[in-house]
Amino acid sequence: MSRPASARSIKPSWARALAITTLATSFLTAACQNTSQPTASNNTPTSSPTQTTASTPATSGSGLKIGSLLPTTGDLSSVGQPLPDAIRLLVDTVNKCGGVNNQPVTFIPEDDQTDPNAGTAGMTKLTEVDRVAGVVGSFASSVSSAAVPVAVRNKVMFISPGSTSPVFTERAKKGEFQGYWARTAPPDTYQAQALAKLATDKGFKRVSTVVINNDYGVGFEREFVQAFKKLGGTIVNEGKPTRYDPKAATFESEAAAAFNGKPDAVAAVVYAETGSLFLKSAYEQGLSKGVQVMLTDGAYSQDFPEQVGKTSDGKFILAGAIGTVPGANGPALAEFTKIWKEKTGRGLSAYVPHAWDAAALMVLAAENAKLNTGEGIKSKLRDVANAPGKEVSDVCQALELVRKGEEINYQGASGNVDIDANGDVVGSYDVWAVEPTGELAVTGKVSPQVEVTNKK
Repeated sequence: MSRPASARSIKPSWARALAITTLATSFLTAACQNTSQPTASNNTPTSSPTQTTASTPATSGSGLKIGSLLPTTGDLSSVGQPLPDAIRLLVDTVNKCGGVNNQPVTFIPEDDQTDPNAGTAGMTKLTEVDRVAGVVGSFASSVSSAAVPVAVRNKVMFISPGSTSPVFTERAKKGEFQGYWARTAPPDTYQAQALAKLATDKGFKRVSTVVINNDYGVGFEREFVQAFKKLGGTIVNEGKPTRYDPKAATFESEAAAAFNGKPDAVAAVVYAETGSLFLKSAYEQGLSKGVQVMLTDGAYSQDFPEQVGKTSDGKFILAGAIGTVPGANGPALAEFTKIWKEKTGRGLSAYVPHAWDAAALMVLAAENAKLNTGEGIKSKLRDVANAPGKEVSDVCQALELVRKGEEINYQGASGNVDIDANGDVVGSYDVWAVEPTGELAVTGKVSPQVEVTNKK
């Protein structure tokens, strides 16, 4: 499968903004008409996400402005396209119940194209031209890593719904982010433990790894190797790990290296577009027969099995593959799922609840601080996210309590979103599998064994 041009080029920020604005009307129509998508009770991916909506017009220069920096094109577009819609829905909901600090909230989306350079340019526009107070994003850890210095120097709160690399925890401990970074998805320190436990539970003793060569892949690989060895497993290619360049034209040599040595399973930490090319190459070389493929959240997209392709007799190459993805099990999930279905006509896909919660925390913190600034959001983020305080999951109810001067402990759709000093949360993980039909099905849950204190 050839790669779309958007994955190999960077559009100017202004061109992207114009394109998004032009598509706004068509999105709103499609959102109302699209009733063919299956409903999902929890993290079921959709096959055809709609395009990002345009920004909400600013009604006042002093009102709260929230931006998004998410991949609606590029290697992670299949996962990223629905995420801005969750933020749009949150902003619309908040504005209907009074806005923040007595003014409407403005939403300004930017496409990072799953590219660190485009992400940096988008963050620069959001912070220095649009003057947002907070940005929800990015999804790719490599993009967030490149963009976060821009947010920090402009004192803009940056909350990611999906950048899960452990590198951010390490950088936070060093004080690099000055409190302007957090995430509603748990770091891969925990997902790597969950994947290692899943491999052990399945009886795999010898596992190889292959990862995309960026912060996400390399960070996940390190944590997985450590966790799997602690559980008594052997990493077949530990001395010479397989890491692939997402800009490579072919992946034959990487596939041969990853499947060499007859492992029981290959843990593939990949993105959908390039990961599909890698796995297709492994199949075409006859390397994957009899080897269990284990995947992670970067490939959790309904389009992924189709991208990998089918065998000569029409069966999905990826059928039988298993993986992990951060689950959503928060107190607000049921109600959010209902609202999402009503407003978009689509089933709930992975990380959509995490994007909603990231935006919710921003508006609640700004209201608590009585300031529509990044500094204000930062100063009150953990106050509204963590105990003590009244547990509340309805955003409008939470805003009303904050306006009355009451302490709250927001309970999100993705989870309880208790944020620790490093900006991290702890979550649970869904186990998923590729069915013979090519559909992705959640088959269970697996939890890492961790103890984290998230109190103020």
